[in-house]
Amino acid sequence: MSSSQRRKSQQEKENESTHFSQSYVFAFLIAFRILNALSVRTFFQPDEYFQSLEPARALAFGEDSGAWITWEWRHQLRSAIHPVIFAAVYKIASWLAAILQLSQPNRAELLVAAPKALQALIAATGDFYTWELAGLTYGQNDRRAWATVNNLLFMSSLAMVLLHPFCLSILLGTLATVLRPTNVLVWFFVASVSLVRTGSSDRRKLLNFAFSIGPLVLGFSTLVDRLFYGFWTFPPYRFLYFNLSQNLAVFYGSNPWHYYVSQGIPLLLTTYLPFFFAGAWEIVIGSRDRHSSLHVPPILFHMTAFVVSALSLVSHKEVRFIYPLLPAIHLVSAGPFSRFLFGSSCRRTVVTVLLCCNICIAGYATFVHQSGVISVMDYLRNEYEHRPVDSSNMTVGFLMPCHSTPWRSHLVHPGIDAWALGCEPPVDMDAHDRANYMDEADMFYEDPTAYFGTLLPANPARASSANSTGKRFLPEYIVIFSQLEDVLSQYFREEGPNDNRYQECARFFNSHAHDDWRRKGDVVVYCATQYRRATAAS
Repeated sequence: MSSSQRRKSQQEKENESTHFSQSYVFAFLIAFRILNALSVRTFFQPDEYFQSLEPARALAFGEDSGAWITWEWRHQLRSAIHPVIFAAVYKIASWLAAILQLSQPNRAELLVAAPKALQALIAATGDFYTWELAGLTYGQNDRRAWATVNNLLFMSSLAMVLLHPFCLSILLGTLATVLRPTNVLVWFFVASVSLVRTGSSDRRKLLNFAFSIGPLVLGFSTLVDRLFYGFWTFPPYRFLYFNLSQNLAVFYGSNPWHYYVSQGIPLLLTTYLPFFFAGAWEIVIGSRDRHSSLHVPPILFHMTAFVVSALSLVSHKEVRFIYPLLPAIHLVSAGPFSRFLFGSSCRRTVVTVLLCCNICIAGYATFVHQSGVISVMDYLRNEYEHRPVDSSNMTVGFLMPCHSTPWRSHLVHPGIDAWALGCEPPVDMDAHDRANYMDEADMFYEDPTAYFGTLLPANPARASSANSTGKRFLPEYIVIFSQLEDVLSQYFREEGPNDNRYQECARFFNSHAHDDWRRKGDVVVYCATQYRRATAAS
């Protein structure tokens, strides 16, 4: 065998080994992410339900499904592409339940788990491409490439864009911007660097792709939105109009200019934070890794700095707004982390302690903190599933700050007729009216007992929790946070209007501490005594 043939054979073996390694890593990441997704028993952020799963359920099962369509969807601020994907998953899961003839409880469990599985696949893809990008940066077998594998990523598109050729990169970047207009900051930086660093022929190719693929994605998105909303609209424009022109985002809170640096990035990285600062410092002082021929970490750090600086100019800030930067942040941190990990035995001991801290934090966030708002939805769903078949709809009222719990994605059954306090922003109001505006949740917490005077007497014969005027009936179940107990418990027991008395029937631990005083304590369920007697008798 000639030397060229031997080199070719050796190269083929290396390619096969690399392919096997990639397949193994991807399979592991999928398994880990699915296990993680199905194990989570806590609540993180309302948008994970109300900006995707609720409109998806309405699309999959119709308006009678009981999905909560928030004001953003009624004013066309969101692209329909995201919920359309989950609607397809719901339809497939419902079809499988029918084929397998699953019982009502098992069908409900499948519908709760199906979108989690999809999100797990998306997250695993993001993990995999982050590892691939780290391999391209440091070398596939370099320990720094493996330092990024176990980091939890929220979005996969950035890693995929940075790794793939121009065509797919522009496709993914444009799609991400359509889904969330603020993502334009990330892709503007990436595109600018690509234009500066590429040759003239590649630059022309990049521009040709951009001017051909970009309009196609925008056209596809506009068509999907036309079918979803029933009329022509352009959500990115609506998003910017409401958030910039009317500045409605401030209604949900404002933060100091340094929020992302002082709180956002530390919350994302926890024990990984020192390694990010070390990697950033190396880049700032001009230290270059001789093994990183593509100089990817400096580009990613500058992109992170650019995006964080731009978002810091906006009053309303949330940690999730910088989630797309996680792949970049982890790659910047990988070099210092690997050098520290493979240093002295004392350093390895420190890393072991940090790993244990991360495991404890992950366990607490996965199973403990804000678990009650998930458990109560399972409880209510179980209560409904054990009612007599011929009974009327079950009515539930949530006297909590709006969006404190998931909604139809966990209640599932349309027969659970639920209502909750609203928090609609002051849309199209002048400055005077906006300054004095109070949403329903604000009015309730100003005088909780007075709020009951606005409710109509409970009527077991009614299937709906609201009458034709929009006023609500007292429900069978009332759900509150325990910080309200001192105010409402005596009222429930002794002063319930029209002989509608309530007593505690379930309690779920939710959190040890909370940054919102209204959400402190356990989640408590009060049941109307007349309904409990009727249910026991049946």
